[in-house]
Amino acid sequence: MKAYRAAILRFATDRDPGQAAIYEQDGLLVVGSNAQGTQVVQAVGPWHELRACFPDLAVTHWPGRIIAPGFVDLHSHYPQTNVIGSPAEGLLPWLENYTFPEEKRFASPDYSTEAAQFFIAELLRQGVTTALTFATSHPASVQAFFTEAQKHRMRLITGLCLMDRHAPPDVLNQPAANGRFDATEQSLLDTEALIRQWHGVDRLGYAITPRFAPTSSEAQLRGAGELAARYPDVWIQSHVAENKSEIAWARALFPASRSYLATYGDFGLLRERAIYAHCIHFDDDDRALMRDTGAAAAVSPTSNLFLGSGFFDYAGADRIGFQYGLASDVGGGTSFSPFHTMRAAYFAGREGQTKPGVSLSPQHLWWQHTAGAARALGLAGVVGNLQPGCEADFVVLNPQATPLLARKTALAANLDELLFSMIVLGDDRLVAQTVISQAL
Repeated sequence: MKAYRAAILRFATDRDPGQAAIYEQDGLLVVGSNAQGTQVVQAVGPWHELRACFPDLAVTHWPGRIIAPGFVDLHSHYPQTNVIGSPAEGLLPWLENYTFPEEKRFASPDYSTEAAQFFIAELLRQGVTTALTFATSHPASVQAFFTEAQKHRMRLITGLCLMDRHAPPDVLNQPAANGRFDATEQSLLDTEALIRQWHGVDRLGYAITPRFAPTSSEAQLRGAGELAARYPDVWIQSHVAENKSEIAWARALFPASRSYLATYGDFGLLRERAIYAHCIHFDDDDRALMRDTGAAAAVSPTSNLFLGSGFFDYAGADRIGFQYGLASDVGGGTSFSPFHTMRAAYFAGREGQTKPGVSLSPQHLWWQHTAGAARALGLAGVVGNLQPGCEADFVVLNPQATPLLARKTALAANLDELLFSMIVLGDDRLVAQTVISQAL
């Protein structure tokens, strides 16, 4: 076993997210092996209460530091790292002018490997220990990502991007080299082969990944739904209701569906472990469909602000009661930093609501990027928290990382003020160390 002494932040599982944080000013975190040989939290609590229970255990002491759960990023695109900060009038021009030209390069295994290495290193530098991310339509991009993720023993999830129409040919799924299967059939065969190869290996997970409904034929969406039924423990990820032009396009292509979101349900792609990015332009029927199917929203505020897409309606989501968590959405999103994402979510909570002026508490913001995002993934009690039994992924934060942070955090009169200071002023410099659960 290993033991770490510092201030410790974690979340109660039986409280409202806005008041769920548990904070030990001087705490002890003890980790050890579970039955599968993975390091998990064995004990956590005040130093003065736990130290007598582990008298012979060497303790790593980090005075002035905060141990917190590793961040969980619910939605990103690892092939879009080079696309961050590309100017465009909106979502569809941004895809056409920047994203698709970059993604075609991922037909190359070497290019994919270098991009995966950089992306994963950046996640760790920012304190992100679990992520759900897109690859491209090229199997090489999936193989490269899983291979690099496995080396780091991270809990990462990705999948082959399914898109067989309405995009440039070199970013669409390709037919079999021998001509036996068309692009749609081959994309589904590749998906199933990748599920069998990678899903559940070490800490890796597979996500069935239609890019979004307009770039998949009915045959491809139907096949994706059949795979989702055949493999109920894999994830599903896609986009929905991000941009009004995108919504109009989807409605024209699938007029028989009640709404853009309902299109996915009509093909069997709404269920638990289904994560849909954005979910901005919803009505109450859409919100109820999310709730009733167990699907969850990946809220991507920096991307939504950058592309002018709109604001996630927190009040509407809570009123109807469906799950959500925070996401960077790199590269439409403008930063890998969870602190930048939490800060942008605070702004989103002030705008575009059915009930204007929603103010998200600092505890709620932090919960959305840790325990809440883990719950949305169906991984509550596994990652995103530091309660006993959770995998021992955590970050060590230095609230004195910059002169302004040190000045402001020293003035904090309570936990909310401390957390909010870090949310507003924090960036990668705040993350002193990222620790990944290792096999013992």
